[in-house]
Amino acid sequence: MSRIGNNPITVPSDVEVKIDGQKITVKGPKGTLEREIHKNMTVTLDNGVLTVKRPDDEPSNKSLHGLTRTLINNMIKGVKEEYQKELQINGVGYRAQKQGTKLVMNLGYSHTVEMEAPKGITFDVPNPNTIIVRGIDKEVVGQTAAVVRTKRPPEVYRGKGIKYAEEVIRRKEGKAGKK
Repeated sequence: MSRIGNNPITVPSDVEVKIDGQKITVKGPKGTLEREIHKNMTVTLDNGVLTVKRPDDEPSNKSLHGLTRTLINNMIKGVKEEYQKELQINGVGYRAQKQGTKLVMNLGYSHTVEMEAPKGITFDVPNPNTIIVRGIDKEVVGQTAAVVRTKRPPEVYRGKGIKYAEEVIRRKEGKAGKK
C-alpha cells in the first residue's frame, strides 16, 4: 500500500485544476503547468480534493501511484509559489552577473561562460557570488541548477567552484610536505 499515493491533495482556492483524460492542467497565480499521467492511474477531483487511484497492487503500479501523486502536488505548489535553488560561487575572481535573460559567469577559464535561461526559468544574481534559479516547474528548476553547477563543480582541495547553498563540501588535506 502506497502511503504517499493514498494521501489526498487539497487544491488551494486560487489554483484551478482541469483533468482531460490522461492530461492534467494546473493553473495558478504564477502560471500554468501541464502533464501527461500514466494510463494506469486515475485522478479524480471532488470538492477541491484530488485523489489518485491505481488499478491493482502490482509493484509497478504501486510505485507509479506515489510518483503521480507527488508530481501533481509539486505542480500545485509550483503555480502557487515558485520553486528556487540557490547556488554559491567560491574562488578568487569567480563571479556571475545577469545580462538580460543570460547568466554570464567568470569561472577561471580563458573565456566567460554564458547560459541562456530555459523557458519558464529566471536567474537572479543578488551579489556576484550567489545565483538563484527560480521557476514554477520543480523538475526544470533542479535540472537548470544542476547544469549551472556542472560549469565548474566544486573541487575538494580548495573548495573552489559552484555549489548548492545547502551543500557541504568535504575537504581533502592535500599532499604532506617533504621531511
